[in-house]
Amino acid sequence: MSVPLLDAFAITAVQDLQTKNWHLPEPPRTTPADPFERLLSQLHRANFDLWHEEDRARDPNASSDQIAITKRAIDILNQRRNDVVEQLDRALLDALTPLSLPNADAALHSETPGLILDRLSILALKIFHTQEQIDRTDITEEHRSRNQARLAMLTEQRNDLAGCLDALWSDVTGGRRRFKLYRQLKMYNDPTLNPVLYARRNI
Repeated sequence: MSVPLLDAFAITAVQDLQTKNWHLPEPPRTTPADPFERLLSQLHRANFDLWHEEDRARDPNASSDQIAITKRAIDILNQRRNDVVEQLDRALLDALTPLSLPNADAALHSETPGLILDRLSILALKIFHTQEQIDRTDITEEHRSRNQARLAMLTEQRNDLAGCLDALWSDVTGGRRRFKLYRQLKMYNDPTLNPVLYARRNI
């Protein structure tokens, strides 16, 4: 059985394309056939939707009701994002199991591939929106120059992170490193764990 392929730079290229397409007035409706690629798409979509919900939450003209609705939407999207990160890690671990990997005796890596993929997704969104600022026609050269510098830093950070993911995967598949499935165990969407909600029920 062959080692599962995880190509971080190919994934970032797909994230860039999806980000561009999802900003179109009529975005193409495509669903990847491959289950792992479908999870990657779901993760990036959750971050994409989160980005724009958070923009709405920061609107100084938003009413209290609008902010409350947006906050609940953000909580739901964050839960979806965390769930998909776990599903990605589970899918990778399932693919490694028939190969007797990860090596139980290898050094443990604290950050999972799923969490790194999440960070790459967010960087793709930062890069897209920073480029948007550079392309604006109603800005000063100072604004443009500042965002060009930001774009260079973001691009370098993403290249570094993608390289780190590829190196981690090479180490995992080579038996030199291992990772575990870490549950996020978020509390905010569980009414039995939110003191505001369960206190209200007991009144």
